[in-house]
Amino acid sequence: MKLYGALASPFVARAILFAKIKGVELELAAASPSSPEYKALNPIGKIPALEVDGKCIAESEVICEYIEDAHPTPSGLPADAFGRAQSRMVSRVVDLYLSPAAGKFARQINPETRDAAVVAASTAELEKVWVYLEKFMGDGPYAVGDKPTLGDCTLAPYMKMSQILVFANFPEISDPTQSNPRLKVWWDAIQADPIFGPTIEEYGVAFEQMMRYFQKK
Repeated sequence: MKLYGALASPFVARAILFAKIKGVELELAAASPSSPEYKALNPIGKIPALEVDGKCIAESEVICEYIEDAHPTPSGLPADAFGRAQSRMVSRVVDLYLSPAAGKFARQINPETRDAAVVAASTAELEKVWVYLEKFMGDGPYAVGDKPTLGDCTLAPYMKMSQILVFANFPEISDPTQSNPRLKVWWDAIQADPIFGPTIEEYGVAFEQMMRYFQKK
């Protein structure tokens, strides 16, 4: 299986992490989303895309679902139905609420062109997200239980991205991995995890490089 994309994308990082916790090998291949070659594989024109026997599976969440279905052991979700729902809910909160809120800070990094109203509104949205996550997470130390699952694979890259994009550039905004007890326990487990710790650090380096590239343009 070949995964098209770059680690700097939190969506690509999600699929990579999910494959890793399941012991599934993925070949990571560079992709130019607007190229005719890539559009022929994935007409949506976004990354990642998973190529399986010449066929395309798009969207990171669907890619993770495919990997889970194709390689059910070990599972990338908790054993019980409610735990599985919790892990999926954490992933859903990230996609629907954390991603849009955090992304708005990308255009507000320069203090000279910063819109205080946008920053204030986005900060309020982030504060809601931390409440949502704390509410829907299961027993720890991971998002649900004592092993990383889908929810961790989705949340961890976005938390690292938020540390680099938001908390480092807007010091008035609290980092929940320091101020929220549940998220601190979770983040400590992520950093100490033999798969997540190194992969998230590598993702952070890639994301910072991408930020510098776009800031120069």
